[in-house]
Amino acid sequence: DSFVFVTDGIEHAIDTAKAIAGDKQVGVNGGTIAAQVLEAGLLDEVHVDLVPVLLGDGIPFFAGLKITPVQLGGPTSVVEGNGVTHLAYRVRQAG
Repeated sequence: DSFVFVTDGIEHAIDTAKAIAGDKQVGVNGGTIAAQVLEAGLLDEVHVDLVPVLLGDGIPFFAGLKITPVQLGGPTSVVEGNGVTHLAYRVRQAG
């Protein structure tokens, strides 16, 4: 594994990740990075892994999102595992 640090904007970070990935998919972690990618119009899908545990506290996936509401289509995929359900939704672009 290698790491590349990009400090000149989320768009350049995504471009760099796509160049490194070649024909593979690029994923971003939840939280502030995913929100920045979504706000830049560069997020195609949202994946949620639903686990039946109530923590009672934590950081919301898209806290402080500036472009709400964001419409999601689907789910496009539902995969049930042992103690987890994997969900995938397409991001509907505004307009």
